[in-house]
Amino acid sequence: MNKKLEQLEQFKINDKNPVYSTTNTGVSLSDDSNSLKAGPRGPTLLEDFVLREKITHFDHERIPERIVHARGTGAHGYFLSYKDHSKLTKADFLSKQDKKTPVFIRISTVQGPRGSPDTVRDVHGFAVKFYTDEGNYDLVGNNMPVFFIQDASSFPDFVHAVKMEPQNEMPTGGSAHDTFYDFCGLKPESAHTVLWVMSDRGIPISLRHQQGFGVHTYRFINAEGKSTFVKLHWKPLSGTCSLLWDEAQKLAGKDIDYHRRRFWEDIESGDFPQWELGAQLLDEDVQKKFDFDILDPTKLIPEELAPVIPLGRMVIDKNPDNFFAETEQVAFCVSHVVPGIDFSNDPLLQGRIFSYLDTQLSRLGGPNFNEIPINRPVCPFANNQRDGIHRMTINKGGASYFPNSIDKGYPLLKEPSANKGGFRPYPENISGTKSYDRSETFEDHFSQATMFWNSMSQHEKNHIISAYSFEISKCSRPDVRARYVNNILVNIDSVLAEKVAKNLGVKIEPTSTKPIKKVMVKPSPALSQPNLLSGDIVSRRISVIIEKGVDYDDVIKFKDDMEKRGAMVMLVSTTLAPVECSGGEMLTPKGTIVGNPSVFFDAVYVPLSTDETTKILSDDGNFLHYILESFKHLKTIAFGGSVSVIKELLRLPQDHGLLLGNGYKDITEQFFYSLAHHRVWERESKVSKIPA
Repeated sequence: MNKKLEQLEQFKINDKNPVYSTTNTGVSLSDDSNSLKAGPRGPTLLEDFVLREKITHFDHERIPERIVHARGTGAHGYFLSYKDHSKLTKADFLSKQDKKTPVFIRISTVQGPRGSPDTVRDVHGFAVKFYTDEGNYDLVGNNMPVFFIQDASSFPDFVHAVKMEPQNEMPTGGSAHDTFYDFCGLKPESAHTVLWVMSDRGIPISLRHQQGFGVHTYRFINAEGKSTFVKLHWKPLSGTCSLLWDEAQKLAGKDIDYHRRRFWEDIESGDFPQWELGAQLLDEDVQKKFDFDILDPTKLIPEELAPVIPLGRMVIDKNPDNFFAETEQVAFCVSHVVPGIDFSNDPLLQGRIFSYLDTQLSRLGGPNFNEIPINRPVCPFANNQRDGIHRMTINKGGASYFPNSIDKGYPLLKEPSANKGGFRPYPENISGTKSYDRSETFEDHFSQATMFWNSMSQHEKNHIISAYSFEISKCSRPDVRARYVNNILVNIDSVLAEKVAKNLGVKIEPTSTKPIKKVMVKPSPALSQPNLLSGDIVSRRISVIIEKGVDYDDVIKFKDDMEKRGAMVMLVSTTLAPVECSGGEMLTPKGTIVGNPSVFFDAVYVPLSTDETTKILSDDGNFLHYILESFKHLKTIAFGGSVSVIKELLRLPQDHGLLLGNGYKDITEQFFYSLAHHRVWERESKVSKIPA
C-alpha cells in the first residue's frame, strides 16, 4: 500500500457520510436553495447565517495561481529503486533494491495562466515530490535540461519578458511576442534554451512522452561523506516524441485540456505512465572532458561524455480525488532535500532555493503550508515552530524552544550518521572576494546551442526554422526581429540564420563588436528525438472509422490486435448512433468524426467494408478532411476497405505509412511498424499542398 495514500484517507470526506447537509459548524440544514426573507417577496435578512457562510466561502475559494507553471496537472504514484545505491548516496529512498517510495508528480506549462491551452509551445515543468522515510524530497525541474538564464537575479526579468505584455495582457500562453525576443536578443545566455523551445521538445505529443531533467548540478553524498556531482534525468518508458506545430495549434482550439485529459485517461484505464530516473556522475576525471562549467544552468552534459546511470523507476498509477486539494495545493520547493542529497553553487539554483519557499508563503497563505495534507511528510515530524495562520498541529508540552529542560530537551537533535542521521550540508571549502562578478567559465553562450542544432535530424531542423520564423514574425518591432537574427541566430548556425532571416525579410548584418567565445562540440545523438522512441505502440491512440456496411470481424480483430500491443482504439463514426455491419451485427461508436478529430489520434484505420460504406464515406466532407489532415500530419493511415477513396478520390501518394489492403490481415504488421516510428517523415516534403 502507498503510505501517502493511506495518510490522505484520514482527510477525505465521503459525500454520502454524513447523509445530511450541514453548515461548516455541523448544523443540519433544512433548506439550501432559498435565502431567509421577510415574506416570500420581501428583503433578505442579515441574520441568514447559512447564506452568509455559503456566499463568503464561495467568495474566497480561489488562491493566487502560480506566477509561472500555473497550468498543470498531477497524479500519485511510486518510485522503485533498482538496487542499493549507497555507494553513491546515503539517501534512504535509494538505499536498497525494490524500496518503494510514494511520489506525487506535477507537469505544467510555464508561461500561461491556469486557463491557457495545454499544447502551446513552451517549456514544461516536471516536478516530483518523494515522500521518503527521511522527509520530503522535491526534484523540481523541466522537460529541457537547460534554462534561459545563468543567475537568479535575472529570473524576474525573464518572467516579465515572457509573460503577457503589460499594456494588453497578450498573448496568452506563448512566447511569440516583442518583449520575449527583445529580452532574449539582448541576453545571449538564453540562446541554447530558446533553441530547445523552438525544437519539437516545445510541443510534446503527451505528458508521458516527454523527458524530465533536474536542470541543475546537485551533489550525492554517501555514508563515508564522499561527494559526487550529479545531473538527474527522467526518461519516459513510452519514448520521447512530439506533435507537429499545425496539430498543436488545432488541439489548442479543439481541446485545450488535451494533455491533461490524455494523462488522466491513461491512468484511469490502467495504462500507467512510467519514467526511469537516472544520474550522470560528474567526478573530477569526467569534468576534465568538459569545455564548460558544470555550475552553468544553460549547459547540458552530453551523454556521450557522461552516461546516464539508471537508479530506479517511477510509476504514476492514481489520479487525484480532488484537483484543488491535491494538485493545486501541492507545494514544491527546491530546498526540500534529504540526507545524501545537497546543492551545488549553481547561481540559479541558489536563488531558486529561496524563491520557491517564498512563493509558497504567498500562494498558500503562510508558513504552515507543509501541514496541508498533500504536502505532509509520511515520516514523523517535530520542531519548535509554532502558531501562524492555518496551524493544524496541536503541540503539547510547555516548551517551544531549544534548548529546554522543561520537556526534557524534546524534540531532540539527531546526529549526522552513515544511515538515518540528521541532515548536514557537505563541508565544502569556500574562499573568495565578495563581488557581483560572473565567472569567466560562464561566457560561452553558443557552443552548445550549435551542438544541439547539429544533433538534430533534417526534419527537426526544418521544424526549428519554421518555429523561429513563426514566433519572431509575431514581433511588431523590426529592430527586435533584426537583433535576434543578428545577435543570436547568426552565432548559432549560418544556415539557420539565413533561412529564418529570409522568412522574416531581415538582412543579415552581424552586430557583435567583440569575438564570440565558442568551441567546436561534437553532435550528440541522444538529443535527437527519432533516437528516443520506445519501439512499441503502448499508449498510442488509433481511430477506427465505422459506417454502415463495415465488416464486423475486421473491426473487432484489428481492435483486439492493436489493444494486445498496448494501443488504445476508439470506434469513430459520423454520428453516435449504432452502426449496422455487413452481416447484420451492430457496433456502437464511442465518438464522432467532428467531436473526435484526427488530431486526437496517432493513426487511423478504415476497415473492410461494402460499396455502400465507400459511397457514404466518399460523400462525407468531414471524413475526407479527416483523412487529408491525418496524411498532412504524417500519421499512419490504413484502408482495409474503401481503397477507392485513396486511389480515385483523394489520389494521395502511397508510402510506407499509407497502407492499402483487403482487411486487417494485409496491413497489421506494417501498421504496427509505421506507428512505432511515430511519423512518416519521408512524406513531410510532399504535404504542403494538402488542403487540410
